[in-house]
Amino acid sequence: MEDLSLHILDIAENSISGSAKTIEIRIDEDRTKDLLTIEIKDDGKGMDEQTLQKALDPFFTTRTTRRVGLGLPLLAQSARESGGEIELNSEPGRGTIVKATFVHSHVDRRPMGDIDETIRTLVAGHPEIEFLYEHKTNGSIYHFDTRDC
Repeated sequence: MEDLSLHILDIAENSISGSAKTIEIRIDEDRTKDLLTIEIKDDGKGMDEQTLQKALDPFFTTRTTRRVGLGLPLLAQSARESGGEIELNSEPGRGTIVKATFVHSHVDRRPMGDIDETIRTLVAGHPEIEFLYEHKTNGSIYHFDTRDC
């Protein structure tokens, strides 16, 4: 994927496919620590330990329409290419947290892309889902929550 906003869109769509009713998207750009962190948390059906162990394998998917699942593996690759990492936490019936970190100034870090359009697309395309979006940049915080609308 060309930019990080498309990764966010893909992971959020996975959350929706996983029966999430609430999705929280948090971005923290901390230039003093030279870190960019993206966290996507949902209250969907979650994954069992066996599925969680396979989730970063591009040749594993729970979908029946195709044999590959590239969303999480591509996000993990993007994080690792820029000196970062990915963490997955999930419990059946409780939801999933995907946290990717990147070295902010790394030459191979993908650009953020059009995050505004990504959030608009998610909210407009899934009015039944509650979305929380928070973006921190060196002390400044932008906060959007569909529950406040």
